[in-house]
Amino acid sequence: MNIIDKTDEELLEIGIPWWEELIKFSNKGQYGKFIRNFSYDLLLGLNEVELGKQFSRSDLTRSLSEEYDFLGFIRRGEHVTLLFRVRSTKKEGEWLGRMVLGHDKEGEVKIFGASIF
Repeated sequence: MNIIDKTDEELLEIGIPWWEELIKFSNKGQYGKFIRNFSYDLLLGLNEVELGKQFSRSDLTRSLSEEYDFLGFIRRGEHVTLLFRVRSTKKEGEWLGRMVLGHDKEGEVKIFGASIF
């Protein structure tokens, strides 16, 4: 089954807990737990040393509010992007959060991208 064929409810059952884990582990600076649901292809493409530095030094990624708004889905090809309105506990304003889900080579749902803009 292609992930874009999953219902909104099925996608939310997977995506919301993972998004909440990303926020939790980002705030705690627990990089190993933060990436545990990432796809192998995503991990392979990351410069883990540079990403680890950014991860540990970013005020925003260490102060994400646990309150967020789910904005919707974008289905394209073999991936679904979940969009979120995100706030910080230390910085004023709002950011766009995105998490891209898809099936890996073994058929398991994994995170293929996660970012805050």
